[in-house]
Amino acid sequence: MEQLKNYIREIPDFPKPGILFYDISTLLKNPKALRMTIDRFVWLFSEQRVDKVVGIESRGFMFAPIVAYSLNAGFVPVRKPGKLPGRTVGQSYDLEYGSDRVEMHEDAVESGERVLIIDDLLATGGTAGATAELVTSQGGEVVGLGFVVELLFLKGRAKLSKYPLQSLIVYEE
Repeated sequence: MEQLKNYIREIPDFPKPGILFYDISTLLKNPKALRMTIDRFVWLFSEQRVDKVVGIESRGFMFAPIVAYSLNAGFVPVRKPGKLPGRTVGQSYDLEYGSDRVEMHEDAVESGERVLIIDDLLATGGTAGATAELVTSQGGEVVGLGFVVELLFLKGRAKLSKYPLQSLIVYEE
């Protein structure tokens, strides 16, 4: 999937100096690249029985519902605190400076359901790891994690080593 790198725009010093931002909006606006991305996720996980596809806020929402539809699965949004109506369950995780939290509806994943987690970016693995813990705390089984972009040099994959993980585009540095 290296050809997908051609559709990623690199923006230096965003959101702050010293950060190189990998912008997927250029991939999303290209019909061929978007189709390749979705089709690849579906192909990679088509051998799994998937009951639910979790999309992590916010860019995971752009891919996960389409993958869920293609795999004949339900879609579950995982969001920042206070964004979901109704009763939620949450999982906190550490950041470099501080902590954050993700939440989903308490009835979103049922015991024994097989869950695929999709997001746009794997960096340090904190958000995806918290999402996987949230799914398993509700009795779900994480059958895979899929990312459009992985920043290998930030070592997020190591935090998620107990799950099958697929990244479409990998940046070494």
